[in-house]
Amino acid sequence: MARRRGRIGDGLAVLSGARADVLEAVPGARAKFVALGGVLLSTGGLAVLSAAFAVHMALGVWWPFALLLGVGWGFVIVNLDRMLLVGMAHDSSLKRNLLMAVPRVGLALVLGIVISTPLTLQIFHKEIDSQVVALQAEASDAYKQSLDGDARFAGLPELREQVAAEQAVVASGGAAAADLAPLQIGVATAQAAYDAALTTQRELSARAQCELDGTCGTGDAGTGEAYAQARAAADAQRDVVDSAKDDLDAALTAVSAGASRSMTQAAANLETDRAELARLTEQQTTLQAAFDETNADNTGILIRLQALSALSESNATMAVAHYMLALLFISIELLPVLMKMLLNVGPRSTYDRLTDLRDDGDLEIEQLQQSARVEVEQAVQELLVMAEKERVDRQKEQVLARRRARLAAAVAQRATAEGEIPAPRTESEEPGRRAWDTGPIIGLARTAASRTVRTMRRRPDARPDVRPDAREIERV
Repeated sequence: MARRRGRIGDGLAVLSGARADVLEAVPGARAKFVALGGVLLSTGGLAVLSAAFAVHMALGVWWPFALLLGVGWGFVIVNLDRMLLVGMAHDSSLKRNLLMAVPRVGLALVLGIVISTPLTLQIFHKEIDSQVVALQAEASDAYKQSLDGDARFAGLPELREQVAAEQAVVASGGAAAADLAPLQIGVATAQAAYDAALTTQRELSARAQCELDGTCGTGDAGTGEAYAQARAAADAQRDVVDSAKDDLDAALTAVSAGASRSMTQAAANLETDRAELARLTEQQTTLQAAFDETNADNTGILIRLQALSALSESNATMAVAHYMLALLFISIELLPVLMKMLLNVGPRSTYDRLTDLRDDGDLEIEQLQQSARVEVEQAVQELLVMAEKERVDRQKEQVLARRRARLAAAVAQRATAEGEIPAPRTESEEPGRRAWDTGPIIGLARTAASRTVRTMRRRPDARPDVRPDAREIERV
């Protein structure tokens, strides 16, 4: 168990950017890096939950698959946070530390906001769901108003009124037609004139009767002059009544004819207007139903953010809880960078000093090895140049020797022909005589170079010795 805890602690320390070889020499610094690694894992866990909630809310993904995507996002966040920590080396200057920390804190702040938003939405999901329903209803009403104001449906209210008027005309037999109003006014006028004439005629007839009876007028009963005058007036008024009656009948006939025409026209227009009204109404209803269907499925992150903002504006308690919770998650994300910055501001620790020493030592060793490799390469090149020069010199000597041999052979042949001296042997005929081979020189250079490389591998700090061994030279 202790060994397992030790491996876990070592893993957390390495995760936070610690060097295992330095921690072996400075075990006191292990706890600090283990704590930083734990904080990094905490931020990664929050990122996993945040991404899973976000994917599920935005896309409606199945929870196991959403968690799998969340694990990938958490790995990305942990890697980014680790990069921020590893890149903040210790520096004694406060100004340089701040300049180095500001962009990292800004990036961590952005990551904190991104991570905290889905978690906050999930925590307040019940309140947000209620507000989402209200926002959807408002959106539906707003879309309905936009359809009413649409140019395609601008004449729909007038068309509805026209259909209702035509239905009323048909139901009334044409009497409710608007174009009959002047005729109906004429009927009313004629009726009033007829009623007035009839009333006058009745009054005149009653006066003539009472004059005949002697109950009024002169008081003398009988058909006297007063009665004759009253009867004449009544008879004259009868003609007026008949004339008014004729006018009234003519007006009623005109109204009846107009009503018949209006009913026929209204009945013909009613079918067309009903069909147009049904088409426009169906089109408007279809658009509204499509929007309502889409609006009902609008439960993603954007409308939830709008609902959360609306709740925060209308409820002060909700606003405080929202911002405090968001600050909590953001602080957790900022914690590793802030801790690293605070550690850098303080004095250099033993771990930092030992890390610098080992880095400097590695740099010096690499510089020595690089210098030795350069010197060995230069020595090998010098040996090869020397060997090439010697080969060229030997070739020159061979050419000169062959020329001298040809001259000597020619002289000897001439002397032999004259019988003076025997012909000497040529260079190729002399025993033990052979052409110069440059192979040993090149082999000597390669042997010296390989011996120097082996010496460098055993002793990196030793200077290369490119001088060939005397015995090798003697053997060559």
